[in-house]
Amino acid sequence: MTANATPMPLPLAGRRALITGSAAGIGFAIGRALAELGAAVVINARHRAGLVQAIERLRRAVPGLDVDAVQADLGTPEGANHLAQSVGEVDILVNNLGIFEQKPFAQITDDDWRRLFEINVMSGVRMARALLPGMVVRGWGRVVFISSESGVSPPPDMVHYGVTKAAQISLARGLAETCAGTGVTVNSVLPGPTLTEGAAEYFEDAARRQQITVDEAKRAFFAEARPTSLIRRFIEPAEVAALVAHVCSPLSGAIQGAALRVDGGVVRSMV
Repeated sequence: MTANATPMPLPLAGRRALITGSAAGIGFAIGRALAELGAAVVINARHRAGLVQAIERLRRAVPGLDVDAVQADLGTPEGANHLAQSVGEVDILVNNLGIFEQKPFAQITDDDWRRLFEINVMSGVRMARALLPGMVVRGWGRVVFISSESGVSPPPDMVHYGVTKAAQISLARGLAETCAGTGVTVNSVLPGPTLTEGAAEYFEDAARRQQITVDEAKRAFFAEARPTSLIRRFIEPAEVAALVAHVCSPLSGAIQGAALRVDGGVVRSMV
């Protein structure tokens, strides 16, 4: 490129993206990836302190970033409504918010089921219901649900989590059907075991309890809990974010109603 060459426009310049549950982990990585492509980014979390820290990290990582933050608990209708009203129109919605817990099936109470459905499924339902119609009217948009490989291969110690992740895949496909021919795409992305901050803390605690190293704890996890992994390591949040960024870009207009795996080959299936 010569000194007088015109810089290539960023593919998401002029677009506005909302990522739910994005103060850390995969959500934060997605916010950074979309910002690096030129999008104005709105991040969300329940706690103000986490949002403030996330904004500072994003601004250090992406100089000149246009970023906003909305504190809201999307596990409630009131929180989802507050976020939708606060954010206004967006071109990209990434429903990333989700929680999990390990519990034997017989011990999963009705309240446990309701809590996971409210947070993992209904938060995305409510945000899509509020923001998707505007994308359709404007003739362009991207909606992505961050599901999990557990949605197609439910773990026996987290049956309720797997069911909510399967529901997200079905929800994304159903919404894609409603957007036929509109210029709006709706897809789900299925990460495998990912080394988020929470996962790192979990393995540090496990290593201390078992009096082994963190690396040994991780190796044991792949030997016992995820032996089908083909990469034999944890996925980095940035690796998930790279796929999401592509799905949100103008290059992905033909990717519609798909369940896209970034699982390290954990799921033994070709489709």
